[in-house]
Amino acid sequence: MDKDEKKKLLAELKAKMGKDYSLPLRKGTKNLVFGEGDIEAEVMFIGEGPGYWEDMKGRPFVGNAGALLGQALYSIKLSREKVFITNVVHFRPPENRDPLPQEIEAFAPYLDKMIEIINPKVIVTLGRFSMAKFIPLAKITAIHGRAQRVNWKDKAVVVVPMFHPAAGLRSEEVKRKFLEDFHNLVEVLKSVKEETVKKSEQMQLV
Repeated sequence: MDKDEKKKLLAELKAKMGKDYSLPLRKGTKNLVFGEGDIEAEVMFIGEGPGYWEDMKGRPFVGNAGALLGQALYSIKLSREKVFITNVVHFRPPENRDPLPQEIEAFAPYLDKMIEIINPKVIVTLGRFSMAKFIPLAKITAIHGRAQRVNWKDKAVVVVPMFHPAAGLRSEEVKRKFLEDFHNLVEVLKSVKEETVKKSEQMQLV
């Protein structure tokens, strides 16, 4: 799928979400917070849900948690413009409460389509709610920062669970682990790229 086709499909998906009044959490919000970044990104970040500033601006991770995410990206020389960022729910939950299971489920077909279009090499989940989409029984404290190979929608996907940056704002220890996990991400990306090249070479020999 080329870049123009991806751009077209994402625009159509966003328009469809905007018109889908069956989606929960719409009442009392200002904006649909779809997702943004490089549509050909190798890394896709999936958080939990929009907060106050995200709702105001219609963009994901633009508040204090977004600033920490930006700092973490900068620390590994990866710009925000080179990744794609979204959430498991795309309207702000009231008072920034946790998204409910039925709310996550309602948005899931749209997020699934978004992942399919972007087709990233690595998915980084930020927080336990996005982690649970791919690894439902895991504990984030046990596996954070480590690549997990999961079978999702009959496709092998590399998922790296991380703490949500908002948790890093509340705890210096979590913040330290969060930033360390980003440095692990460099090695994960390198490994995935090498694997892709190896597979490509093997296919050429067949």
